[in-house]
Amino acid sequence: MNGTTTDRIRRHLVGLKMPRALEALQTTLSRIEQAEVTALEAIEALLGEEYTTRESRRIKMALQTARLTTVKSLSGYDFSFQPSLDRGRVLALAELEFIERRQCVHFLGPPGTGKSHLAIALGFEAVKAGKSVFFATLAELVDSMRKAEREGKLRQRVKFLSRYSLLIVDEIGYLPIGSGGGNLFFQLVNACYERCAMVMTGNRGFGEWADIFGDAVVATALLDRLLHHAVVIPIEGNSYRLREHAALIPEHMRGRMLMSEVPSIPPIKRRPGRPRKEIEVSVSG
Repeated sequence: MNGTTTDRIRRHLVGLKMPRALEALQTTLSRIEQAEVTALEAIEALLGEEYTTRESRRIKMALQTARLTTVKSLSGYDFSFQPSLDRGRVLALAELEFIERRQCVHFLGPPGTGKSHLAIALGFEAVKAGKSVFFATLAELVDSMRKAEREGKLRQRVKFLSRYSLLIVDEIGYLPIGSGGGNLFFQLVNACYERCAMVMTGNRGFGEWADIFGDAVVATALLDRLLHHAVVIPIEGNSYRLREHAALIPEHMRGRMLMSEVPSIPPIKRRPGRPRKEIEVSVSG
């Protein structure tokens, strides 16, 4: 390939803003000259280099926007440590059909069982698939909405949060959300209902949501929406984080810290005319 043609290719790559392909051009040309690859294979290699670089950049930026600063993967989850989980069912969620169906996935179980890991891993899969994702703890969400309310921007904040394809709400039941927090969260859930998918993690059963949100009426209204089109996955078992230090935990605390009963799903009084809730519950027995 003569110098004039090579120079034109370089200019084209610069004009198309393909820096990785430009960087790999000389090596690729050398492989063609040595008959290591055909011209068609060389084109594929150049485009592949550029595509991989752009995808890596896109995923990195999307993870930052999603607030998924710590990346977790399903391959990194130790299913053998939590035999109560149906591995196939969790992996099926990674196909992301629940996002298309705008379902809500609930991971429920004691601390340390990998609920957040699974939620983040699903968020990571969604980002790779080009879905918009936002991750926050319940306390962070409520605090941001409370601030927006003080500034007269609550409506804009709710609209912003409900525009994502997938909203991940972590640590339900861990920290108090304060007076009015339940009402604020309900406004977000109501905006997201049947418009976007959600993944939630919590360490307390649905029967305790009245205590978490400080109002039985608000808790019922939340569950009315969050258990419609829901996938509920309880996790029974020991804390993964404490597995190497279980012997150091006092005997009277181990039952509460390391084990959990399957969270119950309370009956919900539904408004007339509403369709029956569609709940999938995965419980090993």
